[in-house]
Amino acid sequence: MKRGSYFANLIALSLIQKVSGLGFYLILLFLGLTETIYSQDSVTKKNPLTVSGYVEAYFSYDLANPTNHERAYMYNHKRHNEVNINLAYVKLNYATNFVRSNITLMGGNYPQYNLAAEPGLLRNLYEANVGIKISKNHHLWVDAGVFASHIGFESAVGKDCWNLSRSLLADNSPYYEAGVKLGYTSKNEQVYLAVMYLNGWQRIQRVNGNMTPDFGTQLTYKTKSHFSFNWSTFIGSDQPDSLIKWRYFNNFYTQFDLSKKVGIIAGFDVGLEQKLKHSSEYNTWYSPVLIVWYLPTSKLRLSARAEYYSDEKQIIVYTGTGNGYQTQGYSLNVDYLPIENVMFRLEARTFKSKDDVFQLNNKASNMNYFFTTALAIAF
Repeated sequence: MKRGSYFANLIALSLIQKVSGLGFYLILLFLGLTETIYSQDSVTKKNPLTVSGYVEAYFSYDLANPTNHERAYMYNHKRHNEVNINLAYVKLNYATNFVRSNITLMGGNYPQYNLAAEPGLLRNLYEANVGIKISKNHHLWVDAGVFASHIGFESAVGKDCWNLSRSLLADNSPYYEAGVKLGYTSKNEQVYLAVMYLNGWQRIQRVNGNMTPDFGTQLTYKTKSHFSFNWSTFIGSDQPDSLIKWRYFNNFYTQFDLSKKVGIIAGFDVGLEQKLKHSSEYNTWYSPVLIVWYLPTSKLRLSARAEYYSDEKQIIVYTGTGNGYQTQGYSLNVDYLPIENVMFRLEARTFKSKDDVFQLNNKASNMNYFFTTALAIAF
């Protein structure tokens, strides 16, 4: 058995403690399959089945000092003043020229807070999907199942993001989705187009009483000169049909490298939702973000982020205050990479809101300050 499979199995066994019933036997079957396949690797030059894993431990201290250890308005690295796991997963991937599949089981604070509305075993499912290539001469695929969201440039996997914590923009848009996706990649791999039929806005299981289909689209264009542009959309409703209010959401971002040591990401989200069923009037929310990173050495990375989130009518973020959630944020990040698959991170971050939506010195405040450190390992 390969070394990667051994470590991945250790992580999977730790996740079993949080999964019961049918999930327990599914994981045992999963482990048995991986060990059997890797034992045959000596006679197979290229095996279509691979196993990988990821663990991110963190410690965050919020100057608001919440007594319940939960930081307000956050869905990643949420626990205050305690060492915890934001995300740990083990992934099984199968890929050939015409068939592909992924299944990833996870545990940690990310699924605890982001998948709280999902039932049972689904809360431990990061992704589970299958796909087939439907054209012999073109990169045209149909995939179905549970996926990472097509919206945004950040994911739950910290090592793939420029900052330790997720942006306000990312934390308040879908991290995952379930449905069917038709995707096309051009032969030069510069253009990607996709359309999706979805179960909802960050939903695996549909909202009870919701029979209305939701849709998504994605367009990505990138050049060989380190420039990319993405436009993703969502159209649908997150309420039962008896209360249906249509939501229209757009996510734009561009990423470009000024040099081998300097890069920039600029993003903008804007959403509209009907005020009432059948209404021609809409509430809106929006969020711009700008991130700059700098690589002084091959093992050190610095990044800074400026962002703003405006949700006055509290469509996405409920505050119960007169001006809703209108918040600006700033953060500084230092990453150290001693070896290729290990990352140590330190971040200082602050928020300033129009209303007193935070706590500071046991009083309502419009300011919030916190510090987070994390250690991530991928294998």
